[in-house]
Amino acid sequence: MVSAIIATRGRAELLRRAVRSIAAQDYDGRIEIVVVFDQSDIDALNDLRTSLPPTVELITMANHLVAGLAGARNSGIARATGLLVAFCDDDDEWLPTKLRRQVDAWQSYPEAAVMSSGIEIVTRDGTVTRIPPLVTQRSDLLQSRVGEIHPSSFLFRRTALGALSGGVDESIPSSYGEDYDLLLRMTEFGPIVSVQAALVIVHWDRDSYFAGRWSAMASGLGFIVEKHPDLLFDNDNAARMSGQIAFAHAASGDYRAARIWLRRTLRHRLREPRAWLTVLAMSRVVSPRTIVTALNKRGRGI
Repeated sequence: MVSAIIATRGRAELLRRAVRSIAAQDYDGRIEIVVVFDQSDIDALNDLRTSLPPTVELITMANHLVAGLAGARNSGIARATGLLVAFCDDDDEWLPTKLRRQVDAWQSYPEAAVMSSGIEIVTRDGTVTRIPPLVTQRSDLLQSRVGEIHPSSFLFRRTALGALSGGVDESIPSSYGEDYDLLLRMTEFGPIVSVQAALVIVHWDRDSYFAGRWSAMASGLGFIVEKHPDLLFDNDNAARMSGQIAFAHAASGDYRAARIWLRRTLRHRLREPRAWLTVLAMSRVVSPRTIVTALNKRGRGI
């Protein structure tokens, strides 16, 4: 059985779309959908239950651990009973073959600590398909976030998650970047293997939960860099992450912190694009939201 965990907060219609996509899987095994309502009232989703296949069980529950995405996911993991555990963001969708193809792929790569897949990003202007490498090691994540590996595609063995000390790290400020931290820790046990097809629809055709929450982004990424100092051993990755933090500080109006991280960025890589996007944001000629919107149209983030 697969336990699909959805952490949600105040997005009723999008949540229903996500639940329907999980229930529509052509997977032969049973599916348990665990919906965790973070800092919001429980919606029993009674309107969906009568249309669910007999192999799908829908569970709704409140988040009883630390508020936020990490706590909600840990609550779902604690409640899950499936041998496999998957995540799906409440504003994303699974294509019907996702679980079947991932479980089949695991037969060929039993050493995988995480199974992933490609994604189809829907923007306001069109669709962008992104396929991750077949195999991603911890060393790869220390050189790049590998943004093609999206949390809505994650599939784990429940025993592996249980062996991970603390589960999803609830101490990360605002849970920003918790997925990157989780992958870095999981790949200590084995590689990430990705089905070479887009099996998840990621919606960037609306503002994300973190849109405009620049202080949360800066704090979260700064925490992860301190927790995993080896992220800064590779100059290109150090420039990327330092540039992200610099841009977030600039966007939040904290120009002093932005300049500190901007100097760190340029020490690692003079041509790092995020450094010059930070300068542009501080100039106020173009708003940070305009910059990020332009990147999102290409299926990219800051």
